[in-house]
Amino acid sequence: MCDEHTEQDNARFLGHKGGMTRRRFGAVTASAALALTLPRAANAVAVIENDVRIPTPDGMADCYFVHPASGRHPGVIVWPDILGLRPAFRLMGKRLAEAGYAVLVVNPYYRRMAAPVVAEGASFQDPATREFLMPLAMSLTPEVQVTDAVAFVEFLDQQAVVDTSRRIGTTGYCMGGPYVMRTAAALPARVGAGASFHGSRLVVDGADSPHLLIPNMRGSFLFAIAENDDQREPEAKEVLRQAFEQAGLAAEIEVYPGAMHGWCALDSHLYNPEQAERAWSRLLALFAQALA
Repeated sequence: MCDEHTEQDNARFLGHKGGMTRRRFGAVTASAALALTLPRAANAVAVIENDVRIPTPDGMADCYFVHPASGRHPGVIVWPDILGLRPAFRLMGKRLAEAGYAVLVVNPYYRRMAAPVVAEGASFQDPATREFLMPLAMSLTPEVQVTDAVAFVEFLDQQAVVDTSRRIGTTGYCMGGPYVMRTAAALPARVGAGASFHGSRLVVDGADSPHLLIPNMRGSFLFAIAENDDQREPEAKEVLRQAFEQAGLAAEIEVYPGAMHGWCALDSHLYNPEQAERAWSRLLALFAQALA
C-alpha cells in the first residue's frame, strides 16, 4: 500500500533519474491535474454513463457504471488507487467502456464516505492527505474486499448490458492490486482476467498474502510493476512468477522502466503517458484474449 515510504522512494527515484527539483516536481503535479484527457481509440463506441448504488452486506456502495450504448459486453470491475473514485478514474473507466466493456468503477470507501473522498487535485504526496487516507485504506480488510467483490460481480451479472456467457475482468491500481487477486480467487468461475498496475503488497509475510491465493484462481493475469517498486522489492516478481507457473496460469509480469509507483493514474504527479499507454495496450490485449 502507498505510504510515506513510497513517497520517499518516488522522490529519490526522481532525483536519481533526472535530477528533478522540488519546483519541477510541483510543476508536474499541477500539469497532471490540469490534463485530464485520454486519447480516444479510432474504433471507440458510444457509451452510457450512470452513477449507481449497489447493496452490499455493509451498506450501499456508490459507484460509476459505464457501458457501450448497445449490445451486451463482458463486465469489468475497476479498483482505484488509494485516492479512490474520482474524475480521473471515471475517465479511465469510460475509455475502457469505449473499447467494448461494461465497466464498474467502485468507491472502496463507501462505508465511511461517498466519493470523491479527496478534493480535486489532491496528492498523496501531501502529508495531510496521507494522514486522512491511510485509516480509510487500512479499514478495508481482506474479508471486506471479498465481500465487496461478490456484491459487485452480482451487480454486473444482473445488468442486461453484461454478457454473462463471458467471464469478467478486473483491474486494480496501487492498493487495488491485491483486490484484483482476492476477487479472482473468491470468484474463479466468473473472473477470467485480472490486471494489477503498480500494485502494492502483492507478496507479504503472513497467511493473508495475496500471492498465496493464486492456486484458487482461474484465468490470465497482467502485473505491470513500477521500476522503483521493483527496486524496493526485487524478489516479489519472482515469487509471483513461480506461483503462477506452479498453478499453471498465464501471467505477464513485467517491470516498466522509468515508471514510478502511480504512473498509470491519469491525475498522478507521476503519470507517465508513454508507459501508461503501453500498460493500457497490454490490458486490452489481455481482455481481448481472456474475455472473448
